Amino acid sequence: MYLPLLFIFPLLFISSQGSVQDFCVGDLSLPNGPAGYSCKKSSKVTENDFVYHGLAIAGNTTNIIKAAVTPAFDAQFPGVNGLGISIARLDLAVGGVIPFHTHPGASEILVVIQGTIYAGFISSFDNVVYLKTLNKGDVMVFPQGLLHFQVNPSKIPAIAFASFGSSNPGLQITDFAFFKNDLPTELLAETSFLDVAQIKKLKGVLGGTN
Repeated sequence: MYLPLLFIFPLLFISSQGSVQDFCVGDLSLPNGPAGYSCKKSSKVTENDFVYHGLAIAGNTTNIIKAAVTPAFDAQFPGVNGLGISIARLDLAVGGVIPFHTHPGASEILVVIQGTIYAGFISSFDNVVYLKTLNKGDVMVFPQGLLHFQVNPSKIPAIAFASFGSSNPGLQITDFAFFKNDLPTELLAETSFLDVAQIKKLKGVLGGTN
């Protein structure tokens, strides 16, 4: 007599997790909250909300890291709002680097389209380093929240696309978090074991103060 319930309960659970609407195109005129943007009125949704052209254009790599990230997150691509997916384009000039950073809200899958990228991440529980040289067509995954980086070691520009399991994966670049702010140098030296002179030099380069 209990057998039918074994089949019914999983079905009820699955159906309860299903979306009550097809999509929630982000209304970019309203603030972005923890759950994403509020939905645009269905009468104002068009096919253009589900198409984004920005990734066809190379990012500007004439900067200190010789690299650029062009995101297609919910703020740029309102059609992905609430869908748990997004994508970005990475352009790395010769010697370019995407510094150590994390995505607090999503895991990442990177696929190399052109050139070579040296990439890696560090586990959180025992600080094991996982490094790999990626060539055209190679794919690497970076688990959610872990520190990771990408470097172009080759003699030609590199291009990659990164997809995420969130419409807004978040981003914190370690170098900028440390040195592009007004955190007192003495406190940063005490908590990071870095030399005061080196901290001041890095703050000068990256725009930090105090």
